[in-house]
Amino acid sequence: MKSFLVIGLGRFGRHLTQRLIKLGNEVMVIDRDEERVTRLAALATAACVGDCRDEQVLAALGVGNYDVCFVCVRDDFQCSLEASANLKELGAKYVVARADQEKQIKFLKKIGADYVIHTEMDMAFRVAMRFSARNAFDYFELTPKYAVFEMETPQEWEGRTLLETDVRRRYNVNILGVKEGDEIVPLLDPAYRFQPDTHLVIAGDKADGLRLMNTI
Repeated sequence: MKSFLVIGLGRFGRHLTQRLIKLGNEVMVIDRDEERVTRLAALATAACVGDCRDEQVLAALGVGNYDVCFVCVRDDFQCSLEASANLKELGAKYVVARADQEKQIKFLKKIGADYVIHTEMDMAFRVAMRFSARNAFDYFELTPKYAVFEMETPQEWEGRTLLETDVRRRYNVNILGVKEGDEIVPLLDPAYRFQPDTHLVIAGDKADGLRLMNTI
């Protein structure tokens, strides 16, 4: 379990909060709109009505105690900049800020944001990667070079063991597990035999992952 601070409870901030809580985390929320705060007050660990541009308000929240602070402010980039800068000055461990335009990313990084989310860019890239690969069902980028893919078990692997397919040497990727419903079961046994109509979760270099899914 981790602790998070979510600043800004618009659509993105609200969904992020709900998801973090479902995953068993502690979440503190803040927004200057009382109605938005009230909507999540019963669900969140703690809730506060306040202006995130006010350094004293953020200081009172003890921002250094959270594992990650999310700045989800929308339609007010100056507010997002000020909040992100104040968080870093107050000792926040890790600040994730949201950008609505590509040019905003560099400014947020300059003032100290550790990671910047551009929802439209991120989603467009994820969709492009997913549908560019013939057998991909989902895609998640870890770094600009490495990613995690969900793919259908190749027909030529069916009935063969993990050891026999020699996936890591032949394709330069690692199979993390088998997806069963919404659960991922770790694939640790080299004697595991691949089954038809199952989805695999693999990790590795993006180029190698795409090559695997497009050639098998």
